[in-house]
Amino acid sequence: MSTNENVPSHIAIIMDGNGRWARQKGFIRFRGHEEGAKSVREITRACAKKKIKQLTLYAFSLENWKRPQREINLLMKLLKDYLIGERNEIRENDIRLTAIGRISALPEDVKRELRISMEESKNNKGMTLCLALNYGGRAEIVDAVKAIAEQVKTGKLNVGEITEETFKKYLYTHDMIDPDLLIRTAGEMRISNFLLWEISYAELWVTPVCWPDFKKEHLEEAIKDYARRERRFGGLRGEYT
Repeated sequence: MSTNENVPSHIAIIMDGNGRWARQKGFIRFRGHEEGAKSVREITRACAKKKIKQLTLYAFSLENWKRPQREINLLMKLLKDYLIGERNEIRENDIRLTAIGRISALPEDVKRELRISMEESKNNKGMTLCLALNYGGRAEIVDAVKAIAEQVKTGKLNVGEITEETFKKYLYTHDMIDPDLLIRTAGEMRISNFLLWEISYAELWVTPVCWPDFKKEHLEEAIKDYARRERRFGGLRGEYT
């Protein structure tokens, strides 16, 4: 949560609409993904300059494996090229790169470049950029439950010790703050299995703008709207306190 309630410490984004953008313009779907990568660069840079502490991007979901194999192959190549191509940008903006999801199932060449980028940036002190890769919110919770069950089975954890705080320690995001603001592009009014535990109190902001057209002025609009909201977290304020 932000120390300054008017500025989100952690922004999470569901980057939707790449294929729709391409279709509307008469391009092949992959062109939308390529243009979307440019928006990733612009928004990452803008968040870093605004001193946002963390940006989490829904880059590849577990459900995305259902897409045609050719598109998956192209997406993995695009991800690999992004990891290699953005290293200077990450270094220059003092960004620390991390990733969440079932990373072990990604192609070996992608995992290698991801490890290199994470290792090179691990001591950077600026914004944390987290890529959700082969990620699903339900899968994250299931993996956490399995890990806790194993701890209980081996006697390392007592059932009575399991609290929300304990559970959090077994999530992929155990070392992150929860998102303050969740942005979804392309107008869809869904969470799409993204950070289900972590966004319990996040402010939601949906725009009809497809991700390849989402620029820093749209980010500013989202942050300004967030700043106008009153966040109670289940409590009361003002004349009711």
